[in-house]
Amino acid sequence: MRLAVIISFFIVSSIEPILAQNAYVRLGKQAFIDGDFRSAVFQLEKACLIDSTNSNALWMLGYSYYHSSNYLKSITAFTKEISITPTDAYAYYYRARAKSHLGKDMQLSGAEREKYLLSAIFDYTKAISINPNDSKVASFYQNRGLAYREYGVFKLDAASHAYDRGSGIKALRAAIDDLQRVLTNDPSRVDIVSLIDLSKEKLASTVGHH
Repeated sequence: MRLAVIISFFIVSSIEPILAQNAYVRLGKQAFIDGDFRSAVFQLEKACLIDSTNSNALWMLGYSYYHSSNYLKSITAFTKEISITPTDAYAYYYRARAKSHLGKDMQLSGAEREKYLLSAIFDYTKAISINPNDSKVASFYQNRGLAYREYGVFKLDAASHAYDRGSGIKALRAAIDDLQRVLTNDPSRVDIVSLIDLSKEKLASTVGHH
């Protein structure tokens, strides 16, 4: 009788955390679908505390952090998800977007901004290499182009300790290539035309200085 009670206790003890996690994941997923990302974070954080290896919960958590403007935590969540699912192109893509936001944060040091911008470019490149034929791959190229452009402008700031004319020129050319690829795919993108023109003007003014 006592053995049966002990066995029953262990079964219930092992099931309870699973049931709790499933409940948190379910509530988090519903909030995620509803676009209530702060509520999604609240539920999914609990789910991931119970099981830090649930890649679906981690992905939704990273995305919810991103849309709550908590970019550092978004990066952390997507990094954990990538360690479990290393071929998830969209995890790299959204981790890159979070890094791109931090790369534009003027409150960070130049070294930190450069680290985030270069890391974002790496992640966009990884996402493209994993799924080059994805229906939304143009977004990967567009955002990598924007990151290259941001990095190019950053490196060409003569007042900055990070100034590097060669790196800046190279980044601007890479930005133009990526943005041109997007424009070729959709010639109606007047916003991309404008970005290409601005990048070419910046490049021309830089190359013209010796």
